[in-house]
Amino acid sequence: MIYLDYNATTPTAPEVAEAMIPYLSDFFGNPSSSHWFGQQTKKAIEKARIQLASLLNCSAEDLIFTSGGSESNNYALKGYVLANQHKGRHIITTEIEHPAVTEVCKYLGTQGFEISYLPVDETGRVNITDVEKAIRKDTILISVMYANNEVGTLQPLAEISVLARKNDIAFHSDCSQAIGKVPVDIQELGVDMLTVAGHKFYGPKGIGALFIRKGIVLKKLIHGADHEGNKRAGTENVLEIVGLGKAAELAQENLKSEIEKEQKLKSKLRSGLSLLNDVKFNGNNEYCLPNTLSVSFRNLLANDILSEMKHIAASAGAACHTDSISVSATLKAMKIPQDYVMGTIRLSVGRYTTEEEIDIAIKEISTAVEKLRNMGKQCDRTV
Repeated sequence: MIYLDYNATTPTAPEVAEAMIPYLSDFFGNPSSSHWFGQQTKKAIEKARIQLASLLNCSAEDLIFTSGGSESNNYALKGYVLANQHKGRHIITTEIEHPAVTEVCKYLGTQGFEISYLPVDETGRVNITDVEKAIRKDTILISVMYANNEVGTLQPLAEISVLARKNDIAFHSDCSQAIGKVPVDIQELGVDMLTVAGHKFYGPKGIGALFIRKGIVLKKLIHGADHEGNKRAGTENVLEIVGLGKAAELAQENLKSEIEKEQKLKSKLRSGLSLLNDVKFNGNNEYCLPNTLSVSFRNLLANDILSEMKHIAASAGAACHTDSISVSATLKAMKIPQDYVMGTIRLSVGRYTTEEEIDIAIKEISTAVEKLRNMGKQCDRTV
């Protein structure tokens, strides 16, 4: 099998697994304990916090560890608006956010908050003018992802942060898909809160972090003891925190070389698939992740393509069911033509992808597409 679904999750790096092993057995103490056993795990947690802070260019004390990206997004959005609703009840986000943001916004919409969902252009990028127009006197929070998980488009976070500061609005970004793939510098981006998911950059699943700038007040979601700076109760997941820290260290060390490698592999993959007829590539060519390729095949079904690819692991952007077609919110927002959108797949390369695998993938995908076209297999239902 050739794995081209790195945006869904990354394999845990061997170096990360090796760093975690001692914390399965030898170092088992409760980090809140004052004795030697507890102090060893406490030191490990703080080392990981420093490793992650170095990658993100922020203060270690502004980072708290969570169970993953979804919890971080929930805490940032719910925690902020519930603590600051006396300032206003209007939130700005986009039509292409991950469900871990959009579902939170939908919930807040049932609790008396008003949500503005910004559109994107045909490349999946938010227009800064639309952000400015959406700001109101009662706007208290803006949440915009950095990198879209489906098409790889990067958003103008630094420009949005200027508007947010000018209008005294808190600014959160889900950076789960960007960290480890492009530079993520908190000082340059200007965000007030930032979401981290460990399994997106070769760390373990079930661990994440949230950057909370000094002065930002959040209402607790998890009550208990005063763990994580009295912001998130619960005995720390030492094993996975250590893994997250090591993954952050590796990401910082390898970022430049991996960007160059992934851009080369993505370009090779795109060039090979562009030889097919009726193919469309989605996303922004200038502002994009180096590893992500969203490609649509006219009048075909994504699920059929994936089924024909016996040795390739990838993701579908649309699915054809018995009586309907489900298309991702991102592709809908980008207004991909219907005859293309149904046949959209996402291919994402990563640290362990080889050129030989890309050659095989091009051949297998091309064979699958040509076979389906020769069979005349397509979906005739409307979105």
